[in-house]
Amino acid sequence: WYAAIDLITSHKKGISSLQLHRDIGVTQKTAWYMLHRVRHSLGIHAVDIKLSGVVEADETFIGGKEANKHADKKTANTQGRSVKTKTPVAGAVERGGNVKATVVKNTQLTTLHKFVKQNIEKGSTLNTDEWYGYSGLNRLYEHYVINHNVKEYVNGSIHTNTIEGFWSLLKRGCLGIYHSMSAKHLQKYLDEFAFRYNT
Repeated sequence: WYAAIDLITSHKKGISSLQLHRDIGVTQKTAWYMLHRVRHSLGIHAVDIKLSGVVEADETFIGGKEANKHADKKTANTQGRSVKTKTPVAGAVERGGNVKATVVKNTQLTTLHKFVKQNIEKGSTLNTDEWYGYSGLNRLYEHYVINHNVKEYVNGSIHTNTIEGFWSLLKRGCLGIYHSMSAKHLQKYLDEFAFRYNT
């Protein structure tokens, strides 16, 4: 168990159950079981963290691209922010501090407002993109918006590049190590990546 914990927490983009079973000499099923028990423990205290100071918030979608699927496996009308074949994830990172990532049902205003209020201290400086789901937060936060639609990515200290960097780590881990993350277990994977980032 100690060897497994060390390997799981020290690989920047995660470790597969196949690699873990070879490294510690157990079956692949046992390695998968161990990975999930460790992921579960990594997420237990994540809810206690509230971010403050300068915080960036963003959302992303986890799931395969329709363009990469065989013609008879494609799902119609899945462009943009459709959640038919992808799972939405909301995230926030404190500059120089911790990250939080949570599976959400959609990226609409009420859902994102709830996520922000639960995870970010009131009065903090909040940086987001122009997505309408963040509108109205200026009543609780010092809210700055960066407009990605017009190819604006940095405006002085206003940007969402830190949280975008976390998304890139998560997606590289998904593509290169795990190959896919089911919606059922996605929160555990998020807890694993957030724990590694935070520590």
